Amino acid sequence: MEYHEAADFLFDLRRFRPKPGTESTARLLAHLENPHAGVDFVQIAGSNGKGSTARMLERTLREAGYSVGLYTSPHLEDLRERVRVDGRKIPRGAVREYVDAVREYITERAADGESPTFFETMTAMALWQFGREDVDIAVLEVGIGGKYDATSVVDPVASAVTSVTLEHTGILGDTVEEIARDKAHVAPDGAPLVTGATGDALASVREVAGDAITVGTATDTAEASEADGTDDTRSRPDVRVAYRGRTNHTEAAVEIAADDWSLETRIPLLGEHQATNAGIAAALARQVGGVSDADLERGLRSAHWPGRFEVMDTEPLVVLDGAHNPGACEGLAETLETYEYDDLHLVFGAMHDKAHRAMAAALPTADTVVTTEPTLDRAEDRAVLAEAFADAGAGTVQTEAAVQDALATALEAAGDDDCVLVTGSLFAVAEARSRWTRTDVPKRVRDLADARDALAEANVTPGDVERLDGDAVHRVVRTALRDRQATVLKEELLRLGGECALSGLERDDEAVDAVLMGTLAQFEALVEALETRSRPHGLTDVARELRDTLELEAGIGDEPATDSGASAAGGSAAARSSSPSAANGYPWTDGTAVMGILNVTPDSFHDGGQYDALEDAVARAEEMVAAGADVIDVGGESTRPGADPVSVEEELERVVPVIERLADLDALLSVDTRRAAVADAALAAGADIVNDVSGLEDPEMRFVAADHDAGLVVMHSIDAPVVPDREIEYDDVVADVIDQLSERVLLAEKAGLDREQIVVDPGIGFGKSASENFEILDRIDEFHALGCPVLFGHSHKSMFAKIGREAGDRLEATVAATALAADRGADIVRVHDAAENVAAVRTALAARDPERFDWSR
Repeated sequence: MEYHEAADFLFDLRRFRPKPGTESTARLLAHLENPHAGVDFVQIAGSNGKGSTARMLERTLREAGYSVGLYTSPHLEDLRERVRVDGRKIPRGAVREYVDAVREYITERAADGESPTFFETMTAMALWQFGREDVDIAVLEVGIGGKYDATSVVDPVASAVTSVTLEHTGILGDTVEEIARDKAHVAPDGAPLVTGATGDALASVREVAGDAITVGTATDTAEASEADGTDDTRSRPDVRVAYRGRTNHTEAAVEIAADDWSLETRIPLLGEHQATNAGIAAALARQVGGVSDADLERGLRSAHWPGRFEVMDTEPLVVLDGAHNPGACEGLAETLETYEYDDLHLVFGAMHDKAHRAMAAALPTADTVVTTEPTLDRAEDRAVLAEAFADAGAGTVQTEAAVQDALATALEAAGDDDCVLVTGSLFAVAEARSRWTRTDVPKRVRDLADARDALAEANVTPGDVERLDGDAVHRVVRTALRDRQATVLKEELLRLGGECALSGLERDDEAVDAVLMGTLAQFEALVEALETRSRPHGLTDVARELRDTLELEAGIGDEPATDSGASAAGGSAAARSSSPSAANGYPWTDGTAVMGILNVTPDSFHDGGQYDALEDAVARAEEMVAAGADVIDVGGESTRPGADPVSVEEELERVVPVIERLADLDALLSVDTRRAAVADAALAAGADIVNDVSGLEDPEMRFVAADHDAGLVVMHSIDAPVVPDREIEYDDVVADVIDQLSERVLLAEKAGLDREQIVVDPGIGFGKSASENFEILDRIDEFHALGCPVLFGHSHKSMFAKIGREAGDRLEATVAATALAADRGADIVRVHDAAENVAAVRTALAARDPERFDWSR
C-alpha cells in the first residue's frame, strides 16, 4: 500500500457522521490487541486553548526526560502532524502499516453500518503509535466535549478542562453549564481535574469531577468573589497566573504560583489567555511528577505552536492566528492591542458553520479586509464573509479566491508600520503560512534510477513513475501544493512541453506532492506564465519560489536573489581566498568554506585532550588558518555517544580564553555550544558564529544570536550528546530532515536573523544510520531548499566504518567525502584536518569551473 492510498482511506472515513460514545474506538483498539495498554495518558478538553495547553505540557514533559506522545487536531499542512512522538510526526510508513492492520476490520464494520469515524480511527492510530513507540506519557487533545469523545477510551492519570464557552450546542447541550458537565467527564480517577473554568461553568465542572485544581488570573479571582459573595482568599484560584506582557515581539513573561511553588518564565504563545493555559500545563506536569521548576520554565518557553498568534514578520507586522470562534477572536483582539501599528489589513477565511458576524464584531475594526476561502468544501463563501465585515464597519472590503492571493493583496497594501492579520480558521492560517514554509527541493537527476527515486519519494503512483521517468532528465523540482494549485501548475507545464507528476493523494485539506520536470527554458516560460496571470490560486508565490530554486533571472518587480547559499541550488562556487569581496561577508558566499574543528576538551571522539591547553589550542588554530581554513570552530563540550555533560561554568572556562586569544586571527571564529549563556559570552569575547548542535533546544539561543547579529548554525539532532544505538524511523531521511529543520530555521528568522545568517546542518551521525548519512552526502544540495547555506560535518565519523574504515583510519575517507560534498553543493565542510580538506575542496571546485578557480597565484 502506498502512503497516498492509506491517507485516502483515512480521509474517506469523513463520510461517516460523528457519533457519541467510546465503544467504536474501544472495539477498534481491541482489534489491534490494545497496543496502548502500557502508556500513561493525559486528556485535555476545553472550548479554547486545549491545543496550546497540550503542546506546553508535552514540551515540558520532554524537557524532564520523558518520552512523550502528542495527539492534536486539526493539522495545518499534513495529516501526520496530528500524531507526534518526541516532537516528530508519525512516519508515512507507520501510517501505511496502521491502515494495513485496520482496513479489513473497518470495511467489515462499514458493511454493517457501524464504521469508525475519521476521528475515531485517527485516535486509535495515535494510541497504536504511542504504544508501538513505547512512550512514557501521551497527551491527548480532546475532540468535542469529553464524556463521549473518542479520546475518553483511555483512563487518564491527569486531565484538564481549559475553558468553557457555548460551542457544538447540537451535541453537547444548549447552556454553558451542560457543556461544562460534559467536558468534566475527562476527570481522572484518584486525582483532581485541573481547570481554567470560572463561575457557573466551574460549578458544573465540580458537580461531575468533584475535586478540582483551579487556575486563573487576578481578574478571575475578582469575578469569582463577586459571583459567590466570598472574599478573595477563599475564592482565589489554586494556581494563580499573571501575564506580564510581551518581552519581545514573539514572547511574553508569565508568573505562575501556587501555595507551595512558583516560577517565572517566558512563553512563545502571546495573550493573557495563554498565561492561564501555561498555568494549567504546569499544574498537570506537577501531577504527572518528576518535573522540576527548571524543566517547567524551559519547557513552557520552548512550546512553539504554529498558527497561534504567530508573528511572522515585523515590517509590516504579520500575525497568523487560527481564532475560529468569537471567544478566540476576542482574545486575539486583546493581544493585538499590545502592538503598535498604523493601519490594520485583515485576511479572513472561515468555515460555514461558524458565527461570522460575531467573529467580525469581536475583531478590531480593520482599515482593509480581504475575505477568502480555504480549499475545503466546508469553507464559507467569501462574498458572505465580506458582507459580515462590511456590516461590522470595516473600511475597504474585497475578496480573493485563494488565501495566498488574499495575503499577497494585504501585504501589497500594507506599509512597514502597518499590521497584516490572517485569521478565521486554522485552515486559512495553514495556507497563508505556506508562504514562509513551503520548500521547493531541487532534485539531482543523473540517470533513470535517480528519476524513478525522485518520483517515488513524492508518492507518485507506480504507473506514472514508469511512464514519466524518462522525462525527468533536465531540471527536476519537488514541491508541495494545494490540490487546486497543483492541478493548474500541471496543466500549465504540460502546455509548455514539460511534465508534472502529482502524488496519488488529492485532498483539498492536504498538501499534494508535485514533481516538476522540464528544461530551464520551459521553467522560465512557466514562471512568466504564472506571474502574468491574475493571481490564480495563489501561484504567484509558487513562481517566486521557482525563480529562487532554479536561479532564474528575476521577473518584473522581483527583488534580486540574495548573495548567499539561499540562491545556490546548484551548489557553491569558490573558496574565500579567491574572492576579495567575500572578506566583507561570510566566506561561503562565494563558495565552499572549510571550518576547522578545535576541540578544547579532554574527551572529544577524535582529538580529545590534544588541544585543551590554551597555547596548544592557539597554535592549532593558527596552523589550520595557515592551511587555508576559513572558520575555526571552538568547542568546549563533547557530544560523542555517551559523553558526560559539563557545567556552563566549565564550558565557559574552556572556550572563552581561547576565543579571546584568537580574536585577531585571519578567519571567522565559531563557538560550538548548545547553551545560550556560553554563546553569549563567546560572542562577546570575539566569536562571529554560534554552532548549535542541539538545533535551538535552548530557547534563548536564537535571541542571543540575533542580539549579536551573529551567524547561527542550526543542526538537526535527535539527541545531543548522542544516545548510542538509538534508532529513528525515517521515510526519506533527506526530506524528513528538511521538514524538521524548516521550523527551526523559521524560529531563528522570527527572532531577527536573516536566512543568509542561518546555516543548516543535517546532523551527520546524530540520530541517523551510516546508510542514511551517505544518502545525505549524495543529496546535500537538496538542503538549499531551506534558503540557507548548508554545512556538512562528517570528519572521522563512524559512518566510514561502513566502507571498512575504523576509528583512527578515516582521514582518506573524510577527504573523499569533503570533495563529494563540495561538488554536490555544500557551502561549508567541518573537518579536523585542514590542509588535506582544503586541497579536496579546491580540487572539486576547480573541476567544476577550471577557468574561474586558480589558487596558484
